[in-house]
Amino acid sequence: MALAAGVTCCLGLAALAQARQGTADTADRAAAIAGADLERRAAADAASRSLDRMSTPSASVSPSAPAPSASTADPDTTRAPAPRKRPVRPADPAPVAGLTKAQMANAKVIVRTGRAMGVPRRGLVIAVATAMQESNLYNVASGVLPESQEYPHQGIGWDHDSVGLFQQRASSGWGEVGQLMDPAFATRQFLTALQQVPGWRDLPLTVAAQAVQISAYPDLYAQHEWRAAEVVDAHLAAGK
Repeated sequence: MALAAGVTCCLGLAALAQARQGTADTADRAAAIAGADLERRAAADAASRSLDRMSTPSASVSPSAPAPSASTADPDTTRAPAPRKRPVRPADPAPVAGLTKAQMANAKVIVRTGRAMGVPRRGLVIAVATAMQESNLYNVASGVLPESQEYPHQGIGWDHDSVGLFQQRASSGWGEVGQLMDPAFATRQFLTALQQVPGWRDLPLTVAAQAVQISAYPDLYAQHEWRAAEVVDAHLAAGK
């Protein structure tokens, strides 16, 4: 009995030792598995971080977007240029020297035409004074030349075939009737002839006018000189 009990006791101890050894082996295997799992995770994390660093471009090598240039602005959004202001034309001067508006307008044509030709003030005064004597500064047609009445006119005269501001005659070679009824053309004809008179700038007004007109009353031009000067100066001051 004692022997049997001893054998049984030994077997129990052996079984207990084997069980403890098995438990220890199981714990070792679990620890090994856990350690291997941690190593795999660490390796995976390292690889992931490396991939992130490789896939993220560096700010220092990234080309920056070009700033929009002012010269490439959308034409639809640019501001339209301000409209140009039209120059204000100077107003006609009020009539002076006792003239009517119609007479003043004819004097304006004489002054403007003369300035376009480069004629100095002295020539303009001579021209206006001559027209004052010849036609009272009106564009006059001829009663003996019906053709002249077909053109705009401001009165009718009876001195042969003389027409227009300067009472020029087509029969004397001054021009066609229709041309002489044009105040600007008549003025050009008079001033062209005046500038061909030697020393005309220094001549007395009546002498210079008579050299062109060959009038039967050569001394009558002088009486209009001061009024003609006033009219010319009024137009020049107005920028005409």
